[in-house]
Amino acid sequence: FKQKTAYEIMPSLVGSEMCIRDRFTGAGPAVVKLAQNHGKEVFLDLKFFDISETVKRATARAADLGVQFLTVHAHRKTMQAAVDGRRSYPDLKILAVTVLTNFSELDIQESGSTWSISELVVARARAAADVGCNGVVASGQESMAIRQAISQKFAIITPGVRSIGGEKHDQIRVTTPTVAIEQGSDYLVVGRSIRDADNPKATAEVIISEMQTAFDLRTN
Repeated sequence: FKQKTAYEIMPSLVGSEMCIRDRFTGAGPAVVKLAQNHGKEVFLDLKFFDISETVKRATARAADLGVQFLTVHAHRKTMQAAVDGRRSYPDLKILAVTVLTNFSELDIQESGSTWSISELVVARARAAADVGCNGVVASGQESMAIRQAISQKFAIITPGVRSIGGEKHDQIRVTTPTVAIEQGSDYLVVGRSIRDADNPKATAEVIISEMQTAFDLRTN
């Protein structure tokens, strides 16, 4: 699998968690086993969104793979189905995707919502907490609002992370690693910024250093 490249290029930099998304489409459960064989916990980012029974059964099958994190879209019935599906697998953490980071305010309006993105993200985060999800996926621009709205232990995972001056690609609501962590994010998902860099190892080192500094400041 091409996924091996990440371990060959950055064996000491790839952390304890590995996000698997498009590789799962091509390689299926085998790519999960590859990550696990390298000692990684797996964040299976499949964003389930279907009728309740389908999501419930799919969640159970994902849990059978031994993954630690699974994403579903933040609609109440979908989230409840995922929570029900993992009932026999308490170690699986369900993460609800609030609003994709390439969505703008206009995109939300065109979908029929009269709320701002921040209002919608917070409402969906509250619903996720209510049904028993372990956290949400949200832009770093909304992390602080989520922290202020939800008092219990609740993970915030942030994609759309770019270094200052970095290419945004198709992302709209981007934040730097420092800002995302300052605002309350717990995990950062960094893909293209490292994958497509001229020197992925050096790029990863810079991002990890920036993250560590931000986490140190937050805990001091």
